[in-house]
Amino acid sequence: MTDHDYMMKAIEAASLVRLRTSPNPWVGCVVVTVDGQAFVGATEAPGGRHAEVVALDAARAALADTQGATVFTTLEPCSHHGRTGPCTEALISAGVSRVVSAITDLDQLVGGQGFAALRSAGITVDIGICADLVTEQLRPYIHHRITGRPFVILKLASTLDGRTAAVDGSSQWITGEAARTAAHQLRAESDAIVVGSGTVRRDNPTLTTRLVDGPSPRRIVLGKAPEHAKVHPCLEWDKSICELLDTLGNEGVLQLMVEGGATVASSFHQENFVDRYVLYVAPAFMGGNDGTPLFNGESAPSMQQLWRGTLRNVRQLGSDIEVTIDNPRINEEK
Repeated sequence: MTDHDYMMKAIEAASLVRLRTSPNPWVGCVVVTVDGQAFVGATEAPGGRHAEVVALDAARAALADTQGATVFTTLEPCSHHGRTGPCTEALISAGVSRVVSAITDLDQLVGGQGFAALRSAGITVDIGICADLVTEQLRPYIHHRITGRPFVILKLASTLDGRTAAVDGSSQWITGEAARTAAHQLRAESDAIVVGSGTVRRDNPTLTTRLVDGPSPRRIVLGKAPEHAKVHPCLEWDKSICELLDTLGNEGVLQLMVEGGATVASSFHQENFVDRYVLYVAPAFMGGNDGTPLFNGESAPSMQQLWRGTLRNVRQLGSDIEVTIDNPRINEEK
């Protein structure tokens, strides 16, 4: 197997722990011994072992010799004491000869210091294999480390003519089960979810992950939620969105999902707080201009002032289409 093949195995291992490591990054690691044995590890829940230690422990449990081994890890090994010891020390003690990492950890406690510690111990360090894939996989973590704020995903569901609710306010269900399940997966990957108080009063949502196997996010309501609303327990927020993002960032929220309604969506969009837009579009028409639009606010005054994003992905989910659009600024976050 090539270096690329082993790094892909590490990326796959990281994907399997995506829902349980936050606020720590979801990292995968493969330890390959001199005689060709491969041992896979991934980051455990907060307070548990990091990916490199999990893989080394797996090798030791199999009585494999790690002396001279090559280690493939998706993120730079840590070199500081936190709730666990430094991964660099574990790698040095194991006698590995080479560490291959996709990207540098932008956390201020790491930031190249892990690589420097390994090189000082005589270990060869190679950086950059599958860097684009890992950067995307760790996008919320990287964004948080650069900005101090959560990565904001705005989820919208609409008809082909851009309506999110009918004249009577009803919106369940515009899209089919496959699209709704994908949206619940986004919830599971998010540390917190925010809606407006109008949506709570109108739809009384639970904002849980009942359609997928994953944790439900913290629930935040912009404004006051009725006493017996299903969204409780929740944080009722009456300050600015800017202050909300700063507060959540300081609390370790890596990804924030915004899920309605049109006024809240417009507020995040107008202030350029959205990092990724995920639209679920049904093959249906409202057929007029009196339904609820995607955004309830001021439009761009001219074609020259349109907001333009970067099309990231389009896929079909049942009879619906999922369209993912990135804010161009995130391409600079590497």
